[in-house]
Amino acid sequence: MKDIVLVTGGAGFIGSNFVLDWISESRGTLVNLDKLTYAGNLRNLAALENDPRHIFVRGDIADTLLVQQLLSQWQPRAIINFAAESHVDRSIHGPQDFVHTNINGTFRLLEATRAYYASVSEKDRRTFRFLHVSTDEVYGSLGPNDPAFTEKSPYAPSSPYAASKAASDHLVRAYHHTYGLPTLITNCSNNYGPYQFPEKLIPLMISNAVKGKPLPVYGDGQNIRDWLYVGDHCSAIRLALERGRVGETYNVGGNSETTNLEVVNSICRILDELQPRDFGARHASLIKLIQDRPGHDRRYAIDASKIRNELGWQPGHRFDLALGDTIRWYLRQMSWVENVISGEYRNWMELNYGQQVAT
Repeated sequence: MKDIVLVTGGAGFIGSNFVLDWISESRGTLVNLDKLTYAGNLRNLAALENDPRHIFVRGDIADTLLVQQLLSQWQPRAIINFAAESHVDRSIHGPQDFVHTNINGTFRLLEATRAYYASVSEKDRRTFRFLHVSTDEVYGSLGPNDPAFTEKSPYAPSSPYAASKAASDHLVRAYHHTYGLPTLITNCSNNYGPYQFPEKLIPLMISNAVKGKPLPVYGDGQNIRDWLYVGDHCSAIRLALERGRVGETYNVGGNSETTNLEVVNSICRILDELQPRDFGARHASLIKLIQDRPGHDRRYAIDASKIRNELGWQPGHRFDLALGDTIRWYLRQMSWVENVISGEYRNWMELNYGQQVAT
């Protein structure tokens, strides 16, 4: 089996960061299958445009024939599944897409992989891996004094997005136990960093702030998330892929529990230094608390001791410093932001926030 991996969803935020990191650290070939829905963006991978090690294929993981053809043609030693609809707010307004991709798509990808796995030699089966990238949202919500999620925490998803990811996790686990497919699952906390679509909290706040637009924060802003720099997440996935125990789940967190309001205020303070507003106005004056979204989980926290103790991984970035680096990246790449803010995105903003943030 050659040094080839198949990455699904490799033009999205986390996927494209993983692809860029993988190509920079590997001599092998990476086949990148992405449907290029609204959040998939080939501009994320512009640096690889002339790199023969990156093979891009536009397609859906639910297209069984296409996946079978790719597996037969390239015979990868691993599949890393990033492909997912991933935004809670979108799942509230349109859950069907989440069921299609996250549940049906994962099922069809597993079926194609199962057939491929049965066709390769016994030697290649010993080294093959299927790694499924998931989220901490499958575990539901924590109280203020509850211990952080571990790999043994019960699943209690609150949104259609989280429920669809929980279902995909169960499918992956079942294919290991029932069919012997050598799977791994990683459940990560909230990612941030370059190339994140500007519907998520940090890039949305940066984009709005530099334009002098309101900074909408749900509820009282006290919802807590554990923030994980995307580069640290990618290193954890690579480590789990190469050294993780087959059939196991690894939680990946950033050790950076912070309220949403604290995150937004930190962004504002950094922007006050990097790009001051006219007449000394503070960016924080743009913050606007708005009606909370349905089923908004109060707190997420990840206990990453298993991946630390077994594989030696730990996050390499402090949230305050990496947040500043992320903001500087977006300030340098505002043309990228404008390019990805499509008409569909503007319709989504109107649907979610409407007159609540009207100026």
